[in-house]
Amino acid sequence: MARSLSITAGQYSDAGTKPVNQDFHGLLAPKGHQLVTKGIAVAIADGISSSDVSQIASESAVAGFFSDYFSTPESWSVKHSAQRVLRATNAWLYAQTRQSQYRYDRDRGYVCTLSVMVLRSATAHLFHIGDTRIYRLHSNQLEQLSTDHRLWLARDESCLTRAMGIGEQLDIDYQSLPIQPGDTFLLTTDGIHEHLDERTMADIIRESMDDLDAAARRLAMAALEQGSDDNLTAQIIRVDSVPSMRESSELFHELAGLPFAPELQPGQRLDGYRILRQIHASSRSHVYLAVDEETEIRVVLKMPSIEQRHDPVYLEQFSAEQWIARRINSSHVARPFRSDRQPSFLYQATEFVEGCTLRQWMLDNPAPALETVRNLVEQIGKGLRAFHRLEMVHQDLKPENVLVDTHGTVTLIDFGATRVVGLEDYDNGEQTVPRGAALYSAPETFLGEPGSWLSDQFSLGVITYQLLTGQLPYGPDVPKIHSRNQLRNLKYQPVQQFRENLPRWVDCAIEKAVLPQAHRRYPALSEYLYNLRHPPADWHRRQRPPLIERNPVAFWQGVSALLLVALLAALGLG
Repeated sequence: MARSLSITAGQYSDAGTKPVNQDFHGLLAPKGHQLVTKGIAVAIADGISSSDVSQIASESAVAGFFSDYFSTPESWSVKHSAQRVLRATNAWLYAQTRQSQYRYDRDRGYVCTLSVMVLRSATAHLFHIGDTRIYRLHSNQLEQLSTDHRLWLARDESCLTRAMGIGEQLDIDYQSLPIQPGDTFLLTTDGIHEHLDERTMADIIRESMDDLDAAARRLAMAALEQGSDDNLTAQIIRVDSVPSMRESSELFHELAGLPFAPELQPGQRLDGYRILRQIHASSRSHVYLAVDEETEIRVVLKMPSIEQRHDPVYLEQFSAEQWIARRINSSHVARPFRSDRQPSFLYQATEFVEGCTLRQWMLDNPAPALETVRNLVEQIGKGLRAFHRLEMVHQDLKPENVLVDTHGTVTLIDFGATRVVGLEDYDNGEQTVPRGAALYSAPETFLGEPGSWLSDQFSLGVITYQLLTGQLPYGPDVPKIHSRNQLRNLKYQPVQQFRENLPRWVDCAIEKAVLPQAHRRYPALSEYLYNLRHPPADWHRRQRPPLIERNPVAFWQGVSALLLVALLAALGLG
């Protein structure tokens, strides 16, 4: 099977009977790594006929998508990247109308319909706004994949219900579907599909498979012959090859050909590094402290153990660590050591942090002050947010993967379990258990759900709790979760059981961060960090709930006494 995605395309656009072509279309197939991380983009736009500037909107929508989509972070998913770009373009078009002479007549403003298809790996991602269309040729029949956002008021009268630039908010139809060699897609504007039925279009494409440009032109000419009085644009995309799940991962192929390094001893040299000592060794990896002989900078070299040489899943995760580290820019995340030298073995080089793990720090500081804990947790939170901004989830947050230097500065390490949403087209779907440490993993991951930033929040909450108490909020029960019922039965142990002097509102903040149900946790990690320092605005009112909640027995005793007094008073009056 081919190692890359490849297509054949045919395109044609014509003004038809109109003086101006308000349609715009394009296709961009990048080379190299962007073909893997971003894929091939196809877009078609149709300006509304009531506007004299809608051709500008069409061109801006298509050209802007190509420019901005391929500039989004490689770690972002196709869906997230495309929707962010489309909403930004919509805001720009809407602003253009609001600042023009057409601000009170949106039907004459910078408005267009738009359909976008992104082919990446073995998946087609479809985005749609308006009444341009996306079809798939299947078994010699056209299947319409998009839905027209048009309201028919009468037989010959209709209006768009969705379009780019028509309003501040943009509702985007999205769907994804698997693709395979031979799949053929058709994108059209209404000048074509309103005048040709699906059978006719399918026949024209099938008869001209050897020349897709000719097929697109034939579609336009046939629509003109059928009386089309609109602009005409057609794009035909045939998938020629798709990468296999394993072959599609550029990460795996970057380093897969390098040999494994032997176990190293102090004083040995490797690619310009001099080994100082071994830091860690296990059946999965060997970690060494070394010095770069060119710069005299100390670095950490991590390399897979010999036992892992035949495990492609581990090797891909290992390769992904370096890819991830190169894309995160945070003072609280381990930085890769950049060298112009080509590696001769499979390893990673990162900058050395002088300090200890958070696990060792907790052993050395069994009863830290609340303010010290806040400072540590806030730094970990900053590192996590650097991951989350790039649609990455650390998934293995535990004290062993947090370094604390002599100045109290925190650095996150070990990205082998990190989930990168933007690379999930290549996931084989076999992961059903958490990759990270069980005692710090969120309960939902034990139910087969993918880790999210809310899962990282749970792990951070557990670490906060452990820093303050030396205990775990649910003891050892979280890894035993196998059902929703067990999830509901988890019981939080208040921090105040172990530290009576801790403010109750701090305990409440931690409890919310580690709630078993992910959707009930903080909607933003920053809110959790804020609440560790600030009680809720209504805290004093919440501190003294109504008597019926604080002491139901006393409440009903009081009610009974009042009723008795009222009864006696009534009898006395009688």
